[in-house]
Amino acid sequence: MKYREIEPNGFLNNFVKCFWFYETTNTEVQHTILPDGYFDLIAEFENEILTNVKLTGIWTKPKDIKIPKNTKFFAIRFKLLAIEYIFQKEIKSILDSTVSLPFLFWSIEKYKSDEFEKFASEVSNNLETSIKHLKQMDGRKLKLFDFVYEQNIKTVAEISKKIFWSSRQINRYFQTRFGITLKEFLNIVRCNATYEEISNGNLNPNSDYFDQPHFIKEIKRYTGVTPKELNQNKDDRFLQLSKMD
Repeated sequence: MKYREIEPNGFLNNFVKCFWFYETTNTEVQHTILPDGYFDLIAEFENEILTNVKLTGIWTKPKDIKIPKNTKFFAIRFKLLAIEYIFQKEIKSILDSTVSLPFLFWSIEKYKSDEFEKFASEVSNNLETSIKHLKQMDGRKLKLFDFVYEQNIKTVAEISKKIFWSSRQINRYFQTRFGITLKEFLNIVRCNATYEEISNGNLNPNSDYFDQPHFIKEIKRYTGVTPKELNQNKDDRFLQLSKMD
């Protein structure tokens, strides 16, 4: 399999984590997708033909997937702020699931399976244009997601105090738009931040966890397995921990 990412520049970084490409060869593969605090738009090509366009919800538990041979994915990994300001909808209705989109969505049908760079460049330019015409954004939300994704502030109470937005109002916003509480989202992002360390063999908790039992419990809660099993990553089961070319 092959995997690569292209990261956005400038203000778009508030909405998009990366554009990513994935390819299987002549063998079907199975992966387990782990919760990471993002959602994705994915265009799937089988044998060079576009066969599916879908939007994922937020994953709060591991998801087993089977990917056919000779398959390519063009995808965009979005930060949660994109739901409100780019998609202008909620995503709670597809929590831990996906919804199909028309091939015409964002003119995805025009791209050939060997045009990932063109896809990333043109969609990036279109998104940059669309956010320039947004109405005045809520600065509290920009700060909130910056704190969360950068792991600068760890608790709901701290975030609430920093951005002058009550915890109750923040959680109502999260439940309405995303279907989860901010506390659970913080836990998912914290868990995701450990994947690289675990893949490199560090099975000891960082300062974000009380102790080793708490670390193991939280990792198992969101991945279904222990840190040791994640590190072993047999047959590249866990895509986020795989060492890909």
